[in-house]
Amino acid sequence: MGLPWLGLWLKRLGIFLQVAVEVAVGKVLMILFPERVKRNILAMGQKTGMARNPRFSPDNWVPTFFSIQYFWFVLKVRWQRLEDRAEYGGLAPNCTVVCLSGQECNIWDFIQGNRPLVLNFGSCTPSFLLKFDQFKRLVDDFASTADFLIIYIEEAHATDGWAFKNNVDIRQHRNLQDRLRAAHRLLDRSPQCPVVVDTMQNQSSQLYAALPERLYVIQEGRICYKGKPGPWNYNPEEVRAVLEKLCPSPGHMAQL
Repeated sequence: MGLPWLGLWLKRLGIFLQVAVEVAVGKVLMILFPERVKRNILAMGQKTGMARNPRFSPDNWVPTFFSIQYFWFVLKVRWQRLEDRAEYGGLAPNCTVVCLSGQECNIWDFIQGNRPLVLNFGSCTPSFLLKFDQFKRLVDDFASTADFLIIYIEEAHATDGWAFKNNVDIRQHRNLQDRLRAAHRLLDRSPQCPVVVDTMQNQSSQLYAALPERLYVIQEGRICYKGKPGPWNYNPEEVRAVLEKLCPSPGHMAQL
C-alpha cells in the first residue's frame, strides 16, 4: 500500500511543479506581450464557442487566465485525472449520486436494458450552458432509443473561485444543499432528462475525471464513448455520431 501511495504523491508533486511553471510563464508573457497572449487565448476559445458567446466579452474572462485562482483550478483538474477509472471499453464506475429530491441512487440505476445511457457531467460553466441546447436536441432526437442523465458536479467558475465576470452567480458548494440548489437552476432550461448531483466527496467527478465538463456513453454497463475533457473538447455533436451508430433514431432520419 505504501508504494502506490508514495507514487501518487510523487505524481501530484510533479504536476504541481508543471502547473506552477506553466502559470508563471503564462503570467510573464501576458505582462510582456498582452495582445499576443490574448489572441492565443481567444483562438483556444473558438473551440468552445466562448469567443463567440454573446453573454461574455473577452474582458469578462481572458484577464482571469494565469491568476492564482486559475492555478488552483487547473491543478485540481490535473490531479483529478490521476483518479480516472473510466476506461473505454471497461465497466463504468457505478458511483453514488443524489437526486434533486435528496434521495441517493447509483449511476447504473439509470441503465435500461441495452439502451445507451449518455452521461453529461457539468455545472453552470459558460461552455456547458452555451452547448446546453445542443444536448437538449440530442435528448429530443434519441429519446426513443437512448437515455440521458445530467450529473451536476462542483462549480468550475464559482464566484469565490476562478470567476468570470457576467457568469451565473454561484459560490463553491459547501454542502449538499448548496449543490442541489445550484443544480435546480438547470431546471429553468428544461433539460428534458433526469438531473442528479455528485456527492460532496466528488466521487463520480473523480472516477470519471469529469471536471469541468465531460460526456460519456454507456451501454450495458460498459463505456463505449469517452469524450475528452472540457472546456476545449466538450462536444455534444460527437455523442450524436456515436448514437447514430448505436441506435439511429426517427428524429435523425427525418433530418437526412
